[in-house]
Order: sequence, then C-alpha cells, then structure tokens
Amino acid sequence: MSSDGGDLNLAGFDEDAAENIHENRRRFLNVFDGNYTLASSWQVHGDGVKVVKTIEDAAKSDEKFDALISDLSHVLVGVKTADCVPVLIGDPKNKAFAAVHAGWRGSVQSIVRKAVDKMTGTFGSEPATMIAAIGPAALCGNYEIGREVIDAFAAAFPGCEKYLSPTREGHSLIDLHLANEDQLIACGVKRENIYKAPFCTMERTDLFFSYRVEKSRFGKTGRLMSVIGLE
Repeated sequence: MSSDGGDLNLAGFDEDAAENIHENRRRFLNVFDGNYTLASSWQVHGDGVKVVKTIEDAAKSDEKFDALISDLSHVLVGVKTADCVPVLIGDPKNKAFAAVHAGWRGSVQSIVRKAVDKMTGTFGSEPATMIAAIGPAALCGNYEIGREVIDAFAAAFPGCEKYLSPTREGHSLIDLHLANEDQLIACGVKRENIYKAPFCTMERTDLFFSYRVEKSRFGKTGRLMSVIGLE
C-alpha cells in the first residue's frame, strides 16, 4: 500500500483494517453489472485447486487453495497478488472458468496445469477451446531470484534456462509470465488464445501493488485481485 493510503486494497488483512478491505471489495463488485458473489481463498503458495460448486462454497474464504474453478453464474472466482502471477482461464464452450495464483512456488508445482486438468476432469473442458489471460506481475526485467528458486526450476523443468537471465553469482532474473504461458501451451491451450498484460508490478507501483518494492519501502503493501466469472 502506498504511503498516502488512498489505494483500493482488496486483501492483506494483517496489513490493513478489515472494514477497509470489505468496503473496497464492495466498491470493486459494484463495477460489475449484476449481483455477483466473490469466491476467494486463503492462498498458501501451494498447488491446491478448489471446485466452487455452490454459493455456500463461494462464501468459504478461509480454505487453503491457490486456484479456484467453477461454472456457476454470478460467481466471480478471484486470486490476490502483489508481484505473483494471476492467471485467468475461460472455457467458452462449457462455461467454466478458473483463477490461479502462480508465484514462483506455484509455477514450480505446475498449478496452472493442475487447474486446467481439474477443469477438464470436472466440467469436460477442452484446452484447445480455452482462453487465458496472464495478468500484471513482477517481470523478468526486475524480478531477481536466488539459488533456491534457480534449483527448484532446474529440478522441475528441463531446459529452464529459457526462463532465467543470470545477473550475478547464484542469482538470475526470472520470467514467470513465460513459464506459465508454456504450461498453458503444454496443456493444449492455443498460443493465440493466451493474452499477457505488458505490465510489471515492480515498475508500475503507480498502478499496482508490489510486495517486493513497497514492503521494504513502507513496511506494508496491498493486494490486487484478478477475477473471472459468468453472467
């Protein structure tokens, strides 16, 4: 959260008052035509995928998942980010959709692929007809990682060098946008159906929250929310 406190923070209850966040979410939902229920979860940088089957499921925000899928009308599944990669997936044929929180840990665990697989198994979705949007995140021009992340990617993805740009001993810049795009393509999503936001959250703190930049500068930061749903 920037120092003036005037941003639309949509999560991070340990760094902002609950009443502020709930009011911000109310304003956020008012942007959408219709009466929508927001479905979110307690994100833990894991690979769990929740199926939101009912409105009651949507109301449970304390369950630990980093991806949500549904086919309910007037439900928005959402993920909260502040440098991690938000991935939204829609199935126009079967009217199913997903929101995925993919930081480096989730990317290493192939959470995007697991969300696509869950949509296929649950709703009969076909990856070839899916449309995906990869949202603002810390991009490779700024996102430097250390040996732990380099080793994790090397173990998970043969040829992971394409995602890494060495900077100094034991450190590299990493392209999580490309890593998640490749996972979608490997699942069968067509490259031309994948759209990537050309914004780096670390560069554009005037538009987006950035944990890496603002946490060190102000001691706290807010969260963006990326949502997808069905009218």
